[in-house]
Amino acid sequence: MNHHQAPAEADLIVDGTGLLCVTLLLRLRAAIDGLRPGAVVHIIATDPAAPLDLPAWCHTTGHAYLGPVPGARPAYAVEIAARVRPTHPSKPWHTRQE
Repeated sequence: MNHHQAPAEADLIVDGTGLLCVTLLLRLRAAIDGLRPGAVVHIIATDPAAPLDLPAWCHTTGHAYLGPVPGARPAYAVEIAARVRPTHPSKPWHTRQE
């Protein structure tokens, strides 16, 4: 898991305000489907578990967790990986068996 200074610019912003992490991750996974490797996504997340869950999800899937994004709203940055380990359609914490 990488912890770098989060870039100021995002290729995509996913608003997960008010969502619990499981729902947020399902929304995030759908939003990034087809996004180019290296793209940076900022995720707005109000769930207090997000600072723990997002890095864990990135570790599971292969994406790079870049850390918190400075600003008024709680947001976190993720860089899209070229090689991703897919997760179960309804369980974003479980890798899908090919």
